[in-house]
Formats: sequence, C-alpha cells, structure tokens
Amino acid sequence: MTPAAAARRADRLLRGLRPAPGAVVDAARWPDAVPAVAQLLTRGLEVPAGVTFLVGENGAGKSTLVEGIGHALGVHFEGGLRRHAPGRDEDPVDGSGLGERLQVVRGTSRFREVFFLRAETMHRFYSWLRDVGSEAHSGLHDLSHGESFLGVLEAAWMRQVGLLLLDEPESALSFENQLVLGASFARMAAEGRQVLCATHSPLLTALPGARILQVDERGLTPVDWEDLPVVRNWRFFLDAPERYWRRVLG
Repeated sequence: MTPAAAARRADRLLRGLRPAPGAVVDAARWPDAVPAVAQLLTRGLEVPAGVTFLVGENGAGKSTLVEGIGHALGVHFEGGLRRHAPGRDEDPVDGSGLGERLQVVRGTSRFREVFFLRAETMHRFYSWLRDVGSEAHSGLHDLSHGESFLGVLEAAWMRQVGLLLLDEPESALSFENQLVLGASFARMAAEGRQVLCATHSPLLTALPGARILQVDERGLTPVDWEDLPVVRNWRFFLDAPERYWRRVLG
C-alpha cells in the first residue's frame, strides 16, 4: 500500500462509538439483554477503515446494531440519507433506544454523508428521491429490487457518502450481483470510505481485506472467514444436501 493510500484509509468518517455519558444499561430488557448490544453499550466499538461485516444468526442483534449506529449518526431507522426521513418530516427514530445512548467518535474524512441501505424500506427512499425531483431517482421504481440497489450505489450523490450502512443487502441479489456489490465495497474502501454491513452471505464476507465480526452469545468477536459458522454450514450442505433435508423432513 502506498503512503497516500494508507493515509486515505486512516482518514475515515467514523472512528468508533462509545457509551454516551450517563448511559444506563438494563440487562433485563431488550435490546440491552442482547450480548452484542450490551458490549457496545459498555465497551464501545472501534470502526476501522474499509469494510466491516457483522455476521450472526437471526436474533443475534445485527440489525439492531446497524440501526442504532445509524441513529447515532442522524439516519432514520428505515434507511436513506441523514437529511431524509421516509414518507414523513421528523427526526430520526430508533425504537430500540440504542442510538441515543451512543457517542460518535468522528474522524476527519472529506466524505461527510452517511447512507443506510435497508432492503425492506428502500422503495420509500426511491419515492422521496422522486418527490424532491432528484435526478438520482432515474426510474428506480421500475427496476427489480436487486437492480435498484446497485443503481443507488452508482448514483452521483453516493460519491459524498463516507459511511455506507447496510442490513442484509444480499436478500435482493443474485450470486453475480453479490459479486458486483462486493466490488463496489472494495472501490469505496480504496477511496477512503467505510462500509458497515450486516449479512448472512458467505460470498460477501469473503471480500479480501474485510474485517468480520461474529455476532452471537459472546457479543462481538473478530473472526476469520474460514471459521464463520455460516461458511462451514454452507460447505457441509453443498457437499451433501440430502443429509440436511433428511434431518429436516424427518
């Protein structure tokens, strides 16, 4: 890596999150009872340059973490840009109350915008782009779910985004388009921008140079791609799918 490239990677929009002064953690209530959330509220989290993936089972807290981090940065829980609230004029909302208890540690990146791509609510964002007359809309409603995701990432205003948050974007993407998405992540990282993505995809998480955090009963733990449970499970399944179906079907 050249010195200039190293400097770009060190110069990032979000350096991390830490508990806000006076933040209270109630381990008996949701979401504080979720180990990963409790860890974030007590120990904070460093967010490095480049791409970070959050991987874990349903209910482990991946989406709650991404929502809470987005809220701490001023993004609505339904996704979009900081200046955009889908379908209404109101302040950002965080139903978990997590974002209100986080303090953002900002960097000095020249990229100042934050964007949250959330699969199930993205069409509301497309409607907002259309309603405000943005050329970036460009018929996004007319594209398939997956095609529109990739179209958004190619929009001109995305060049100002220093932190891209995503919640399971692979749900709308084919195998090939997951590769295209991963390539977009790599380009953003090379430009000094950050990606924080909650995912179940063994394909995306194999992106070279990405950091992976396993989200489970231990909290947030750095893990190598080869050691991810989802990678092992897919390998075993593809090797002998009939074994899994025999077990499931009794």
